Amino acid sequence: MKQATTFSRQLRPLRRMLCGVLGIAGTLGLGTGVADEFTAPETLIGATQGFLEFKVEEYLQSSAMDARYQVDVGRIDPRLRLVHCDRSLTQQLESPAQPVGRVTVRVRCDGSSPWTVFVPAQVRIFRQVVVASLPLKRGHVLEAGDIGLVERDVGLLSQGYITEPERVIGQKLRRATLNDQILAPVFLEQAEAVRKGDQVMIRARTGTVTVAMPGEALANGVPGQQIRVRNLQSQRVVKARVMEPGTVEVGM
Repeated sequence: MKQATTFSRQLRPLRRMLCGVLGIAGTLGLGTGVADEFTAPETLIGATQGFLEFKVEEYLQSSAMDARYQVDVGRIDPRLRLVHCDRSLTQQLESPAQPVGRVTVRVRCDGSSPWTVFVPAQVRIFRQVVVASLPLKRGHVLEAGDIGLVERDVGLLSQGYITEPERVIGQKLRRATLNDQILAPVFLEQAEAVRKGDQVMIRARTGTVTVAMPGEALANGVPGQQIRVRNLQSQRVVKARVMEPGTVEVGM
């Protein structure tokens, strides 16, 4: 699927609010001068825009991420006077390491009158993420009807997010959630496959032989966890590993 961008590749008028403070290392001319002797703000915005679109496309492709994006370059101070560059401008992502969220691009002229300017921008990456489709209580085990998918700017989701609904079905909520609340991984934990008091089947394996006997769970347990189980035939209490709902296994 081809990623879509909501930004037109034609340069917009300089009408956005100033996005951060512009860091400058170069030449500031205070006189009026001749327009074509200086680098126009539109040129800096265009160079930054094109560079970030390329970096975001590259990032999405390397991450195998199905998403759309939006790039907004911060307004350039119209009082800035940078000598016209007699070589092609170069760009580098100054921060952060990935082109997501608030970013800063270093635009540099390596011509006869070199200069460097730092241009702020905002990169928004939108993905379909899993949310609660209704208010849910802490401890609730999620079912298909409890969740939905909505588009969100994932750069703002500091606690993480989940894109595959099947990953959350059967998981237990560690806290209550609201309608349309994003289900971050920290909200979830594995639900117990066996609960205290459950009647379970105790399996014991040795080689190709499997022995099964009835038992009672004496504690809650998730798959892979060891719990105490009472053998209902011998009344002995043993440690067994939870395999799946209703089944535990002991070593022999």
